[in-house]
Order: sequence, then structure tokens, then C-alpha cells
Amino acid sequence: MPFRLKLLALLLIFPCATSALAEEVSLALKPTIRLLALPAPDQPTPIFIFADKIEGVQDQRMEATDHVELRKLGQRVWADYLLYLPDTQDIHAKGAVRIEQNNNTLQGPELRMNLDSNVGDLPKPEYILGDVSGHGQADSLHMSSRSNYDLENASYTTCPANKEDWLMRAGHLNINQDSQIGEAEDVTVRWLGVPILYSPWMDFPLNDQRKSGFLGPVFGTTSKGGSEITAPYYWNIAPNMDATFSPRVMQKRGILFNNEFRYLGRSHGGEIHADILPNDPIAKTLRSRFQIKHQQQFAPGWAGSLLYNQVSDNAYFRDLSGTVNTATQIHLPRQATLSYGGGGWWNVSMNLLRFQTLQDPAAPVGVPYYRTPQILLSALHPLAAGTFKFTGEFVDYSHPTSVSGRRLMLQPSFSYPLTSSPGYYLTPKVSLHSTTYTLGVNNNGQFSNNMTRSIPMFSLDSGLTLERETGFGERRFLQTLEPRAYYVYIPYRDQSTLPIFDTGQLGFSYAQIFTENRFVGNDRVGDANQVTAGFSSRLIDQEGGDEWLRFFVGQRFSAITPKVNLLTPTGTTNKSDILLGLSARATRTWTFDSLLQYNPSKKQDEMFNVSARYQPEPGKVANFGYRFMRSTLNQPTNVINHVNASAQWPLYGRWDAVARANYSLQQNRLVEGLAGLEYNQDCWTVRLVAQRFAIATQQTSTGFFLQLELNGLVKVGSDPLTALRQGIPGYTKMNQTPNEDPLPNLYN
Repeated sequence: MPFRLKLLALLLIFPCATSALAEEVSLALKPTIRLLALPAPDQPTPIFIFADKIEGVQDQRMEATDHVELRKLGQRVWADYLLYLPDTQDIHAKGAVRIEQNNNTLQGPELRMNLDSNVGDLPKPEYILGDVSGHGQADSLHMSSRSNYDLENASYTTCPANKEDWLMRAGHLNINQDSQIGEAEDVTVRWLGVPILYSPWMDFPLNDQRKSGFLGPVFGTTSKGGSEITAPYYWNIAPNMDATFSPRVMQKRGILFNNEFRYLGRSHGGEIHADILPNDPIAKTLRSRFQIKHQQQFAPGWAGSLLYNQVSDNAYFRDLSGTVNTATQIHLPRQATLSYGGGGWWNVSMNLLRFQTLQDPAAPVGVPYYRTPQILLSALHPLAAGTFKFTGEFVDYSHPTSVSGRRLMLQPSFSYPLTSSPGYYLTPKVSLHSTTYTLGVNNNGQFSNNMTRSIPMFSLDSGLTLERETGFGERRFLQTLEPRAYYVYIPYRDQSTLPIFDTGQLGFSYAQIFTENRFVGNDRVGDANQVTAGFSSRLIDQEGGDEWLRFFVGQRFSAITPKVNLLTPTGTTNKSDILLGLSARATRTWTFDSLLQYNPSKKQDEMFNVSARYQPEPGKVANFGYRFMRSTLNQPTNVINHVNASAQWPLYGRWDAVARANYSLQQNRLVEGLAGLEYNQDCWTVRLVAQRFAIATQQTSTGFFLQLELNGLVKVGSDPLTALRQGIPGYTKMNQTPNEDPLPNLYN
């Protein structure tokens, strides 16, 4: 009775075939299981063939039909029919052929291939590149190896097979997975059936490696420059060196040539920016920007850095920038630093610092002092069960109009923990702050030419850390109670005759009230005989370690009325303002954060911030906030009184809305606004965003972003992602992939 066996298997190790086969015989094999040793490195790789029926001639040919599967290390072939020639290692497969190799899948009606060289041909193929989730079709495919394919009249997309919204077509396409480079000729990219890009030749990386070529063009418009287009070209000079040339054509301003060069070595690295607008028709002048950043490791322990900025005029960023961060720059630093770290417990550095200050005619700002040079010495070392710390600074301050001079500051200190148990600490500290001034030009008799100030300082820091387990429902928490008391004594010294080079009032915060000096900088040391009392508590999820609640309150109490002040004090200052803060995760979707600074003598709020965030899932977030702060100069016009809201939220189908508004109630105007739409398909995204922000007194800038992103191929248009991430806390890029942009937008 005739019959057929499913999943018949034959192990072929040629040219050593079994001599039991006849010269020409049909095989009807029974299923067998054999335990085989792996071949030696110099032996041929075993080949496994499974089929419903296998026939063969010893050392000459083997034919397999129906449900055929061929397996070789790193390679599998399926077909309806397979002819295998042992002498040449050639195969010929027909009918629903599928081959998997190198994480790729190739399909077609017929395959001819050599198993040794992996050279073969596949007509009318369909292919899937597993590494980048790209796929396509072609008239023919030629394999020169397992990872190098040449396709004629090919297509490529990352869209689903039944919805190819964008498609790249090429007369010839080479995919080389060894070099991770794709090359194409006679290329057309269509989106929704509309051609959006043509190139006679282009190449692109198959991963996130750097590759020379044009980046996606950037389109946009701003109120200062009008409609514009930027066509950046990226030059991969070497593995540690690259450059980007980005001519930016602006309707109102002309062509701004943006140039960036980056480099990286074993002991150094940096970047150079050189931008030039040869002739601005509005400003009627040449406009330029130059920046260099460099870091250098000279020898063990020795390091240096250089930062230099230069723009042609005060309004350069206000006129030519399209982002909030760069448009509002005022002081551009020019700095060189050399440092040495010795033995891991001390270090010394020398710093040269100057600025270019960009002035707003409607709101002039003061020019900061230049430091030419500044020398810093610091040390931290255990001493007799305590800690010795030393800070020293020498600075030569210069200024075009204000008094210039030199200042030497020396401050040794010693702290000794009296108690250091796991839940309790008590640490006294003594130090001496000594400063010497030698003044120079622009003094005009206002200060003595030589002055010295020495002030002893004493502090005592103490606190408890208590913990207990608690719970709400099934959730278990660790609750902490952390009271803290901090005492500081600094005797009064009259410092009104000393210049102010770099000193200002520290911002009032929970961390600041537990510091010795209420000033930042070394020109003023505040007199003190005070105790700061604070209390904080946290609620920590024992399972995940997340902090669900944080509460703190603190106030400073003084036995004296401080006499050293930069601003004229008003009212009683023996008690500081009260700081009260609360942060909480009410649920997994709602979080709150608040901070209150209350003046008990005036019985008024000095500062109040509150914010809330609702984020049930990625792509859904809403932020609400209010910020109030009184001016330290008691000027009503300087009061900050802002409300803000931002959100990313689905509208309908695949449409998302993004928005942000920061409104000044004091000035009755919009400080920053952003609104836009996103449409996310399976393989492409469109973003349309408008942004408006204040850049100077009574001046605003408005920009429009329009971007089309074809997933895995190219981004066309101006990129709004930076503005969205900065303006909308919790913003999520909806077409984010595990390896973002596996094909960088490089072409040609």
C-alpha cells in the first residue's frame, strides 16, 4: 500500500556520502533521530533537508518535493521543490520560495544559489530587512553574499504591507549589511502618492552610524526672517571628525551660512561654529557668529578647556534665532581654564573669563566683571577623625567703568563629628574667612587701595533620621521623619567700604537656609547668630522605590538683626520667611508640586509656586501651574505673576494636539505661547507647530514649524521636537522606536 511520511529528514555531509545508496534509487525514508558531533572548523557545515518526499542519486543529485525545508547554520530555505547538487553545492528551488538569513527574509517564485559562496538569484522578490523593519519588492535580486543584495527596479518602505503610504522607488538598489550602507540610483520618494523627493543617486546608512550626505531640508518661517529653507550637508570626515554645512535662505534676510565642525581624540575634543550672513538687507551690514569649544587632557591630572563666543551685533540672536534659549542670550562667555588634580584630595585651577554683553536698548543690563585671571585652590583631607577643608581664591577683576582690583581669599575649616550613628548626627565646624583687596583703576577715591578682612565662623549641624513602615490598603510604604537644626555664629564686621565684584544675595530656598553665608561670592560675609529649624518627611513605595510624598518646612531664627546687607532691609529681620513645600503623587496619573515662601512680619506671600500634572499614559499629559514672586527691590513692575498650562492630548483618530501658554497677569501679555497638531500614522508623522515668545522689552518672535517624518528614511521640514520637549513637560514622541531613527535622515 503506497504511503507518504511527513517531515522526512536526511543529513548530507558531502563529499563523504554513505555508500549504502544505490547508483539510482528512490528513497522512502523512515523518520530517524541521530546524535551527531559538530563538525571541525575545517569541515563542511552540515546540511539538513526535510520534505514529504526525497529522491536522490549518490554524489550527484537530490530532489525534495512538498513542504521542503533546508537548514544550514544561519540559513533556512523553504520551497515546494528543491534540487540539490552535492558536488557544486548548488540548489534550485521553486514554488513559494522563502529564504531567511542574516535576520532578513526573502521570498519569490524561484531561487538559484550556491550554498558555499552564497551567490544566487531570486526573480520577482519580496524582501524584509529585520534590523530596520523595512521591506519592499523588485524585478530581480542578486545575492553576492548572505548580507549583500543588488535589486533592480526596487521599492522600499517601513509602512505596513497593506498600507504603503510612503514608498521609495529606485532603478537600482544595493543593500550591504556588512558596511550597513544602502545605495540607490534613479530614486523617487512618494508620500500619499505625491512625489516629494527625487535624486539621481543617493546612499543612506542602515543603522544609526554617521554617513556623509545631505540631511533632510528644513522649511519654516519666523516674524524676523520670513519664509526660509535650510539644506544641511553632513560630511563624515573621519571616525572622530565631522562637519555640517547648513545654508539657510531667509526671505527677508538673505542667505545665512551656518557651519559646524566637530572633532574628538583620545585626549581632546571640541566643536567650532562659524556662521556668516554676508549682507543683511534689513540691518544693511554683514552679520556673523563664531564659537569654539575645546577640552584637553594634557597629562595625568592636567586638564584644560577653552570657550569663545563672538557675534557681530547686539541683535544677532533676536533677529536670526528661532528658539527661546538662543534668542534670549545676553552674556556670551569667553573662557580659558587650566586645572590640576593632585593625589585625589586637592586641586588647583586657573581661569580667564571675559564676556560679550548683548544690550537691549529698551532695557540695558550691567556688564559683568572680567576675571583675568582667577586662581582657585581647594583641598579636602581627613584629620584626627575629622575633616580638614581649605578653599583659596585669587582674582584680578577688571571692568571698563567700575572699580577694578585684586582679591585674595583664604578659608581653612575643620569639622568634627561628635555623633555619627545611623539615625543621628551632630557635627561642629570652625573656619576662618580672610580676604585681602588691592584696588586699581576707576577707584576715584571711593575705596581705600588696600584692605583686609578676617572673620571667624562657627556652625553646628544636627539632625535625626527616623523610619517606620506603614501602608494604605495593599500598598506598603516606608515613612521617614527628618528633623534638623543648624546653628551659625559669625561676628559682625563692617564691610560697607569693600567693593562688590561678584557677590549677590542667595536665592531663598530650603537648601540655602542650611548654609553659613547668606551671600554668594566672597565680597560679603553675613553676620549671624541664628538657628535654622527644619523638618521633612518622605513616603517611599517599598515595592518600586518611588517617592510618593515629600513634605518640608523650615525657618531661620536670629538672635540679632543682621547688619550686613546688599539691599535695605524692611521690617523685622530676626525671623526669616517660612518655607513650606509639598510634592505628592496622588495616584499613578496625578502628581502635584508646591512651594510657599511666607513673610510672617508682613503677613504676606513672597513667593508661591504650584503645579499639577495629569499623565494617564504616554501621549496624554496635561500640566497646570501658577507662579508668583515679589521683587527683592520692592518694585511692583518687577513682580512675577504667571499662569501657565501645557498639554499633549489625542483629538480624534490619529490626530494629537500640543499646546502651551505662559501668561503674565502682571504685564497682561502672553510671555510664551505654543500650539500645534500632530498626525501619527504607522510609518509617518506630520507636525505643525506655531510658537511665539518674548525676546526683549516689547519685542516678540513668532516661528512656524512644519515637519514630515517618514519613519526610518528622512525628516523634511523644521524640527519642533526641542520646543515641544522644553515647553510641554512629559511630552512623548509617539513614533519613538527602541532604536530611535535607525536610518538617519541622510541622503545623496
